[in-house]
Amino acid sequence: MAEHRSDDDVTPAITRRSFFTRAGLSALGTGSVLEAALACTPEQQQAAPAPAPVRGVGPEPVPVELVVNGRRRSLTLAPSTTLVQALREGFGLLGTKVGCDRGACSACTVWVDGEVVASCMTFALDARGRTITTIEGLSRDGELHPVQQAFIDYDALQCGFCTPGMVMSCAALIDRQAGVGLEDVKTAVSGHLCRCGTYPNVIKATLAAAARKRTGSSHG
Repeated sequence: MAEHRSDDDVTPAITRRSFFTRAGLSALGTGSVLEAALACTPEQQQAAPAPAPVRGVGPEPVPVELVVNGRRRSLTLAPSTTLVQALREGFGLLGTKVGCDRGACSACTVWVDGEVVASCMTFALDARGRTITTIEGLSRDGELHPVQQAFIDYDALQCGFCTPGMVMSCAALIDRQAGVGLEDVKTAVSGHLCRCGTYPNVIKATLAAAARKRTGSSHG
């Protein structure tokens, strides 16, 4: 009976072991990187610089400095604190609402470096060194933002819970885009949940605010 031998014991031109070895080297290009590493002496391997340690924070509270509505403010937070918690509980800025607390209703919308974000889904630590704007910081020199004024003029709110987030998204839209149309406003508010169903007046108000901005007037 012929003796059974595994693939690794056979020594033709190409064995299974040599095939996978060559295939691995091919994946590295010419294989020079791997070959050079294998050629290093133990002394050379020990002399290689150690990777830089990863710096972590927590679980203890840590000092955090945030720029909110043009003011630099400091507080001590647990690393797990969300931005909306820091704004409401740390700074007393209650205009930003908490609805679903999972990024689905957009009641907690604020701007971070001018971009619309869900503050319930953003860690306060990730907002360090960035510019945060809340509904309280939208007006300038005592004058309401055109969208804020239009929401009043067009009665674009009922219970008002979703209103700050709606205003922040619609204001971001007309601030960054010259020509604002119906579909643009629909897209801007598409992630906002309004249980009162004020969407028609929200759309009218935002379109009116965009028109006022184009003409340079404060009121219709």
